[in-house]
Amino acid sequence: MTSQTTVEKASREPRDVPVPAPAKGLRGHPWLTLFSVAIGVMMVALDGTIVAIANPAIQKDLGASLADVQWITNGYMLALAVSLITAGKLGDRFGHRQTFLIGVVGFAAASGAIGLSSSVVLVITFRVLQGLFGALLMPAALGLLRATFPAEKLNMAIGIWGMVIGASTAGGPILGGVLVEHVSWQSVFFINVPVGVIALVLGVLILKDHRAENAPRSFDFAGIVLLSSAMFCLIWALIKGSEWGWGDLRTIGFLVAAVALFVGFSLVQQRVREPLIPLAMFRSVPLSAGTVLMVLMAFAFMGGLFFVTFYLQNVHGMKAVDAGLHLLPLTAMMIVASPVAGFLITKFGPRVPLVGGMVCTAVACFGMSQLTVGTGTVTMSIWFALLGLGLAPVMVGATEVIVGNAPMELSGVAGGLQQAAMQVGGSLGTAVLGAIMAARVDAELAGNWKDAQLPPLSADQLDQASSAVKVGMPPVAPGTPPEVAGKIVGVAHDTFVSGMSTAFMVAGIVAVIAALVATLTKRGANAEAGAGAGHI
Repeated sequence: MTSQTTVEKASREPRDVPVPAPAKGLRGHPWLTLFSVAIGVMMVALDGTIVAIANPAIQKDLGASLADVQWITNGYMLALAVSLITAGKLGDRFGHRQTFLIGVVGFAAASGAIGLSSSVVLVITFRVLQGLFGALLMPAALGLLRATFPAEKLNMAIGIWGMVIGASTAGGPILGGVLVEHVSWQSVFFINVPVGVIALVLGVLILKDHRAENAPRSFDFAGIVLLSSAMFCLIWALIKGSEWGWGDLRTIGFLVAAVALFVGFSLVQQRVREPLIPLAMFRSVPLSAGTVLMVLMAFAFMGGLFFVTFYLQNVHGMKAVDAGLHLLPLTAMMIVASPVAGFLITKFGPRVPLVGGMVCTAVACFGMSQLTVGTGTVTMSIWFALLGLGLAPVMVGATEVIVGNAPMELSGVAGGLQQAAMQVGGSLGTAVLGAIMAARVDAELAGNWKDAQLPPLSADQLDQASSAVKVGMPPVAPGTPPEVAGKIVGVAHDTFVSGMSTAFMVAGIVAVIAALVATLTKRGANAEAGAGAGHI
């Protein structure tokens, strides 16, 4: 049976068990289910940004190299991105409740093990395990929400779910800064243990397993290997491209391998009885548009946010906690706007909120392209708040479009696809915008240095200075006279801001393209397939 036949059959047959009677007590209660999965998802979202604050302390305490510290982040990102769709399939096969609980236990245990680690090798190893167990959590959470909530309440639930992810992601640097500064870097990981225990207890008591009638009964092992390998090659090329160079044979080799593996994966999917991702899913224009939209949104958001942290800390001289506090308008707006977006999407459909959200995101990116070295807090807060306002409906609406347009028995795969699209988009945005920033700095630094009448630099010195300026750090050597040091600081910050402005202009253009893609979305054709109708 081909993947097309699988999906066509699914569209003709009942997708789920008969609608159950209204939930009584704790188990299966929709809003309590949302609260339970939100606790678990919060751990994974928080870990995406909180660890960046701890990396310098880990490097110092364990004597790690820069490459080791990069692997602490890259190992987690790779494991998460490579495993998400497969993890979603596991949930569809064995039940999202079991998958979610295993993910919670494994993530909390790996976090505790990192805190107890005495070497950077162990930290990296357990970070990879964190990513694998985190991949089990995220699609399972969406699968549980889809199965528990009736269609008219699902968008509101996804809105709150998106709010938790957004708030946790943006709040990571604040919490991480407080813990590292006042406790230890180990506390950044130990905090997941009690949170995981709470999520486990709530999950055991509240979560109810739902099985679709057409749930997969076998595994597409060839598809899993090919897709995982393709995702690894793609993400690895994006991670290492800035270090190796985008024209380097290693970068090109991994990108070519990724394309070849994706092609091989698509061929296999058309020939197996129960494919990992039935390719006929993508005959749904709204589902395909929602997936592309998630990639473009993450490109603009995560790629742009990468520079904002350097801008706040290295140009404005803020501590990590202060930088996190300056991002509160973004966090607060996502918290406020996500449930509202869920309500609007339920009432009017996703198209208008999604287009409006990406337009707001584009305006915010264009606004941030005008930031200068001396821009004040009020102006920054306006653009950060507008960015949060734009992201909220996209996080909610694109998720609903992808998951709601997939058959119920593929809700886990759809959830994994949504999260994988975010990971690919974020990696792509960081890589591409980083390359644009680097090119602008390389093009302008020598001229700006000369115009400031600073002592000439050798080629090696210019390369070293450029590396520092790309993260907003002035290359001031010890013993430099104050007057000269002041000029170097001015040149470094002006050049960095120029590169950042160019990167944000590109992010704004990508957001405009995303707004056009959003016009192709519509309400999930399979949204009514959830098992939760009648629960509320």
